Amino acid sequence: MLGIIGGTGLTELANLNIHRRLIARTPYGEPSQPLVFGDVDGMEVVFLARHGGGHTIPPHAVNYRANIWALQSVGVCELLAVATVGSIHLQLRPADIVIPNQIIDYTHGRKNTYHDGIELPVKHIDFTEPYSAEMRQKCIRAAQKINQPLVDEGVYACVQGPRLETAAEINKLERDGATIVGMTGMPEAALARELGVAYAAVCPVANYAAGRGDSVNGIQFEGVIPLLNQTMQKVMLLIEQIAKEQ
Repeated sequence: MLGIIGGTGLTELANLNIHRRLIARTPYGEPSQPLVFGDVDGMEVVFLARHGGGHTIPPHAVNYRANIWALQSVGVCELLAVATVGSIHLQLRPADIVIPNQIIDYTHGRKNTYHDGIELPVKHIDFTEPYSAEMRQKCIRAAQKINQPLVDEGVYACVQGPRLETAAEINKLERDGATIVGMTGMPEAALARELGVAYAAVCPVANYAAGRGDSVNGIQFEGVIPLLNQTMQKVMLLIEQIAKEQ
């Protein structure tokens, strides 16, 4: 079954025909919200808003372990995470959609493994390729079928948040090889790998990162939300096509 995690700008899935909701219990506490079961064009999916239904949970406080555990426990074996990002490279423009192939983790203090010597024995996972190649290809094929342009690779820098970055920090991320920046990609991707869930991210670009493009002197918030809402319409069409391929 396909699971969808919605991020900033996607607290509900408008094209989801809802069947039921489930309050999930996990060994790691409660997920961000009840799991929403339904179908997209007849294909069963489970939806979870990462930041809660009211978008009240900041990135550093999300219970990533509970979220991934809950989804896997109800039969999710493929997981698509929508994660809004800022563009570090000028060729990536606001309203673009990126399917990243690599990630760099700059977060700290987050519960980032199920194997911490408490609940489960220590286990090391291979994280050379952090995203599922099969899931990434499903995203790319789906975009081609609906003629939706995609940027089919990128390096996601996951920062702590919830504040946005300084221009100097963005310069450092670029020197490290990052092309986009967000706050929720880790430990989500690693936890999915630990549980054997095929995970890929769909990253709509909301704005240029600090010091880039029209954000050279600061983020222009007044233009971000309207553009992000338009981009999310494209993301939902992409999700609908991906669901059809299950």
